[in-house]
Amino acid sequence: MQKNMLLTFYLTFSAAGPALSRIMSAGIHYWINLLDRLLTALDAPEALHRLVIDGICSGVGSVLSFIPVIGVLFFCLSLLEEIGYLEMLARVMDKFLCRFGISGQIIVPLIMGFGCSVPAILAADEIKDKRAKSLALALTPFMSCSAKLPLYGMMTSVFFPENAGLVTCLLYIIGILLAVIAAVFSGKLLPASSGWERVCCPQHSGFRLPDMERVVSCMWENICGFFRKAFTVILAASVIIWFLENYGTGLAPAASPDQSLLAAAGKLAAPIFAPLGFGDWRAAAALITGLSAKEAVVSTLTVMAEGVSMGGSTGISLPIMLVQIFTPLSAFSFLVFCLLYAPCAASMAAMAKTSGSIKHAFFTFVFQTALAWLAAFIIYNTGQIFNCFIY
Repeated sequence: MQKNMLLTFYLTFSAAGPALSRIMSAGIHYWINLLDRLLTALDAPEALHRLVIDGICSGVGSVLSFIPVIGVLFFCLSLLEEIGYLEMLARVMDKFLCRFGISGQIIVPLIMGFGCSVPAILAADEIKDKRAKSLALALTPFMSCSAKLPLYGMMTSVFFPENAGLVTCLLYIIGILLAVIAAVFSGKLLPASSGWERVCCPQHSGFRLPDMERVVSCMWENICGFFRKAFTVILAASVIIWFLENYGTGLAPAASPDQSLLAAAGKLAAPIFAPLGFGDWRAAAALITGLSAKEAVVSTLTVMAEGVSMGGSTGISLPIMLVQIFTPLSAFSFLVFCLLYAPCAASMAAMAKTSGSIKHAFFTFVFQTALAWLAAFIIYNTGQIFNCFIY
């Protein structure tokens, strides 16, 4: 039974999905380079050139390169559903999960959440029971997706080099434990739908031959849905972040990162994060860009380190800048906040599509961010009281 899901994960995140993504990425980069040369030949204004290449093309390209992973995932999930495997898996897991008020139907989206929240949230659309579907959407953001791994690696290598694996494992455990706690409370708050026991614990009707036309149709429908919703959000977010990083308060090109609109926003938001141990504007600005994609937290900090910062001094190495911003305790607090705070723009778009409600996505944004702030606050202040530093 486990072999089928392992094969799905392998094909989606290790074999077919990444291989197809690399092929598509190569094609995308080819066309971007071609467009870059065309704009140069046409002597396009520098601002327009940078917006098209660094803003629009980068944002759109990242989404297009992600489409093969979406396609492989939903092809596998649709195939497993057609042969009756997911129905059997939900029944097997239901007895254990129902102890925590969780339907066995949500096990697949939760596991997928460790790979990427977007396909995990889209996979929740396959759940027919509204109560179980709501629980899946509420719990998936707690899973530590692969987009956060670069951030974990960067921070742990600087602050916890001897225990990087332990700290990363602890972050995964924190997410899982908070998901279980949230599930218990959500299970009490969400009204049980009619026939919930019957839907939650379906009788396995046995395995059957798949209808490949339905499998392909389901895969294509989800790909198109991702294009319609997440594609536009990613495009808008990429353009906004590019603009904030490159222009100052007078809407003139920023001479340095600390004079940009993004820096101004970071300085405005910094006091909110001061009780968590990272009140530096650069940390706040990185969290703002992380709303577009969690990888943007790393890229933003890297750009700040390489550019002019620290009151006009020349660029410094990333580890040195991180040590200036964080202590080991505040670094761990920062990691916990990044683990739990609002999902990326693509995940929010996928959540709005799956739930059929923008209000649901907005509530998730507020709830996850508030929970992240509270968890980071408790960790940082408890650590200060007990002088509990992690090395």
